[in-house]
Amino acid sequence: MKAPTLHDVAAEAGVSIKTVSRVVNGATTVDPELRTRVEEVVERLQYVPNTLARSLKAGTGDTIGVVIDTIADPFFASLTSAVEDVALEAGLGTVFGSTGFDSARERSQVSRMAMQRVRALILAPTAGGHEYLQQVRPALPVVLVDRAVADGSYDVVRVDDEGLAHQAVAHLTARGHRRIAFVGSDKRFITTRHRLDGYHRALAEVDTSADPELVRPGPTRDVDATEETLDLLALKEPPTAIFAANPRAAIGVAHALHTTSRPDVAFISFGDFPLARTLEPAVTFVDQDPSAIGAAAMERVLAHLDGTAGQTQDIIVPTRLVERGSGEIEVRR
Repeated sequence: MKAPTLHDVAAEAGVSIKTVSRVVNGATTVDPELRTRVEEVVERLQYVPNTLARSLKAGTGDTIGVVIDTIADPFFASLTSAVEDVALEAGLGTVFGSTGFDSARERSQVSRMAMQRVRALILAPTAGGHEYLQQVRPALPVVLVDRAVADGSYDVVRVDDEGLAHQAVAHLTARGHRRIAFVGSDKRFITTRHRLDGYHRALAEVDTSADPELVRPGPTRDVDATEETLDLLALKEPPTAIFAANPRAAIGVAHALHTTSRPDVAFISFGDFPLARTLEPAVTFVDQDPSAIGAAAMERVLAHLDGTAGQTQDIIVPTRLVERGSGEIEVRR
């Protein structure tokens, strides 16, 4: 099928070619309504600017592109720091961008970095299709972190999300807990779906079905994990334990538990977060080790650049459950 052109996008959006060009090149002076219209067509047609193809020349730069969900997430902050450290040791720079969990923004960030002639790309993919990556990968090695995409032909560096969530929740059931909440559900992401699978499996092993009322979303732009936790604590039958699916959710859970003086509620976080060990009790967590993930991803990038990468790899970084006290609280009889 013929790839869409600048003219196709302009015709479909009902705007001039110049307007489309300004939008895809990041101009800030475009009318918001026109920008939205053009971006929707770019998304639908999966248009990639011709300038991208012209600029894809392997080895022309000394910078590695890194595109992640958000730098505000403690997990990704540590991951990008590790990428930068390994890159600097190899004499390479790094440039970072965030997707904001938006697939169109992801494509825009990848295109921008390719046009800047980065030598390789480390990407935490959002939900949605990733066929567009096929247009950049011949000259731009791509390594995925934290999660895979439907096309399994890319290197992925991740952890065993289902297995680790199962281990964490089984840690709670072993201490008598059956009313265990799951905070941070977001089915857009395969990582969260796997963690939810691990949660359900651990409960099933003790002949317990998860109460749907105990599975909560967040945090997102529209969901506050603190508010979700406060709502859980106000239930007629509140949870005796909480499993937070990611550090951002865990921060909200911790705030709710400590502002309501509920240190009796057992609590495990999937991933560490700032000040978690200073709380009382300190927060038990799954050591997701974002630094190890970032370093391993960067090593795969270097292997691609020096021609030694070989076959595609799905790298599972070893992890462990770190007991600090909050996850070891026994259920009240």
